[in-house]
Amino acid sequence: SIPGIGPIIPSAFSSSIDKGQVFKSAKDFSVWLGLTPRQYASGETNRLGTITKRGDKYLRKQLIHGARTVVNHAHKKDDDLNLWVTAIKQRRGVNKAAVAMAHRLARLMWILLQKNE
Repeated sequence: SIPGIGPIIPSAFSSSIDKGQVFKSAKDFSVWLGLTPRQYASGETNRLGTITKRGDKYLRKQLIHGARTVVNHAHKKDDDLNLWVTAIKQRRGVNKAAVAMAHRLARLMWILLQKNE
């Protein structure tokens, strides 16, 4: 069981990417889904912007909703994942922590799909 993943997200995930063969890595999947920051580069300056919002809008929205649940209840537990997301929440705020958690959940789901678990 993955925290923040209910019955709707796996069905949206499987209908959206089938078996995931088109993605070489979990990072490629999260980039396609639009959960990574847009990059602006000029010379030696490299800035990160908002998320790119590519890919399946419905799946991205569901992952963020599930991640928001994890973020809101993270203070109740002391495992590594909840400590990580609590630290992001304190530094960056609830919304950015939810997107970061959704990014992590998407990568984890892709890895589990590749391992057939």
